[in-house]
Amino acid sequence: MVARTGKAFAVDGRPANNLLRCLSAADYALLAPHVAFENAAASDLLYNPGDDVQVVHFPCGPSLATFLVPNEDGRDVETILVGREGAVGGIVSEGFLPAYTRICVKFGGPFARIHVGKLEAAKLHSPSLRNVFARYADCLLAQIFQSTACNAIHSIEQRTAKWILAAMERTGDESSVPLTHEQLATLLGVGRSYASRVLQSFKAEGILDTRRGSILVRSRDGLRLRACLCNDAVKTHFEEVLRGVYPTEEADRSPA
Repeated sequence: MVARTGKAFAVDGRPANNLLRCLSAADYALLAPHVAFENAAASDLLYNPGDDVQVVHFPCGPSLATFLVPNEDGRDVETILVGREGAVGGIVSEGFLPAYTRICVKFGGPFARIHVGKLEAAKLHSPSLRNVFARYADCLLAQIFQSTACNAIHSIEQRTAKWILAAMERTGDESSVPLTHEQLATLLGVGRSYASRVLQSFKAEGILDTRRGSILVRSRDGLRLRACLCNDAVKTHFEEVLRGVYPTEEADRSPA
């Protein structure tokens, strides 16, 4: 359990999770008694394929969760990241069904957690709460669709730049991402040597630098030029469907 301090909570006293913070006061009051908090470490397992989904996890502040699809050769392929704009577990299925993917903590930190049954009871009580989570489910599916297209048509270099930018947006860190060469290779589905070559090319252009266990961003504009536009497409859809939830300075400052 984490204390009601630091990045687990925003200045207004609500969890530092934009999906929870966009709820009306009445809708959040339905959930507040059932919200628990825990600090999760990087690589902590939230769900394995086949597990019953009984808890919805809301990353807070800089925390990130990731969906990983296991393959027959033993490798996991990362599909999407979820940060303080959303939640994982029971969003689309409404819980109590087996998880399809592995869901892990990518970047450690505070998570708000609500039992699926409590969330579903609150949705039955409030059509507006149900509507918010239905719209978030639409955004989550759009993110998955965009990731599928991105993996099919964009280069490793474009995907690397996109992923780093996406991580920075969600964590709020303007200068670094805690990521090793091995982790980058895993999330891109390539060998470690290939991932290292990509990072070396970015370093040669003055875009990135590396330190033990992290990537330092020297030129965010340069990174944007090398990235595909998949992040922008996802962000645009969020703004159309669930305005103010995708991480921005404005979204972090003021709940709806």
